[in-house]
Amino acid sequence: MSSSSGPVPRFANDQPRVIQQRGNVLLSTLNYIVIGSLLLAVFLKFSLHSVPEGHVGVYWRGGSLLSRVTEPGLRLKLPFLDLFSPIQVTLQTDKVADIPCGTKGVMVYFDKVEVVNRLKKEYVLETIRAYGEDYDNLWIFSKIHHEMNQLCSHSTLQDIYIDKFDQIDEILKDALQADCTKFAPGIEIFSVRVTKPRLPPAIEANYEAMEAERTRVGVARERALVVTQEAETEHRRAVMIAEKEAETSRIHMQQLLAERQAEQMRETIQNEMYLAKQRMLADSDYYRTIREAEANKAKLTPEYIQVAFMQAIANNTKLYFGEKLPSILLDLHRILPAAQGETAAV
Repeated sequence: MSSSSGPVPRFANDQPRVIQQRGNVLLSTLNYIVIGSLLLAVFLKFSLHSVPEGHVGVYWRGGSLLSRVTEPGLRLKLPFLDLFSPIQVTLQTDKVADIPCGTKGVMVYFDKVEVVNRLKKEYVLETIRAYGEDYDNLWIFSKIHHEMNQLCSHSTLQDIYIDKFDQIDEILKDALQADCTKFAPGIEIFSVRVTKPRLPPAIEANYEAMEAERTRVGVARERALVVTQEAETEHRRAVMIAEKEAETSRIHMQQLLAERQAEQMRETIQNEMYLAKQRMLADSDYYRTIREAEANKAKLTPEYIQVAFMQAIANNTKLYFGEKLPSILLDLHRILPAAQGETAAV
C-alpha cells in the first residue's frame, strides 16, 4: 500500500509564530506595567507624605526654603528634590532642665522650667527662614538660661528661694514675650512654670529648720488669732443677747406704757361720760325742781290752801279738846287772808 503526501498548508506553519509574537507582546506589556508600577511605588514612597493634625508642612529644595505651606492631611512633594518638615502650630510645652542660678554667694539649680508657647501659623515661613526649625532653642531654651542668670545675679538666695519665688514665673514670661515680640513676633508665650530650686544640703537643712520654726510661729499665731476671734465672737454674742434683752424690755415697757395710756384714756372717757351724765341728771333735777316750783306757785291760791287745810284737818284722826280749840279755826281765818294777800302781791 503506497501513501502519497501532499503539500503542507501555509497557515499551519505560521500558527506557532503568531502565538509566540503575541506572547512576546504580552510579556512586554507586563514588563512595562511592572516597571511603571515600581516607578509609581517609588514616586509615591518618596513623594507622598502626611502632615499631622496641629502642624503645617514646610519644604526645602536644594537647601532653600520654599514658600509653600501645606495643611494637615496627605500631600505630595518632588521625590529626591524636596525635603519636608512638620512644624507644630498648636500649644506646646518646652521643658528646660538643670538650669544653674548663681545668686549672691550661693549656686543653686532649677531642675525644670516649663514654657507653654505657640508658633502662629501666619508667621511659620518668616520664623523658620530667620531662625530655622529649631527656633525654640534660641528663643526659649537659651533665653531661659540667659534670663535666669540675669535674675539670679541681681538677687540673693532669700529672694530666689522665698521672697520673690512666686514672681519668677511672671518675670520670665514677660522677658521672653518682650524679646519674641520684638525679634520673633510669631512666637507666643502663654505661661512659665518654675520648680523650686535645688539647694546645697547644709543650706537646705537651715531653710527647713527656719521653715519649721516659721510654721510653729504661724501655728501659734493662728491659735492666738482663733482664741481672739472666739473671744470676740463670745463678746459679740453677749452684746447681741444684751441688746436683744434690752430691746425686748424696751418693747415690753412700750407695751405697758401703751396699755397704761389706753387705760388712762379709757378712764378719762368714762369719767367724762359719768360727769356728763351727772351734769345731765343735775340739770334734769334742777329743771324738774324749777318746773315743780313754778307749778306749785301757780296752784298756790287761797282756795287751794283752804281746801288743803280742810283736807288736812279732815284727815287728822286725832281730836283735841280744850279751851284753845276754837282758836284754831280763828287762826285759820287769819291765815287765809294773809295767804291771799301774799298771793296777790306775787
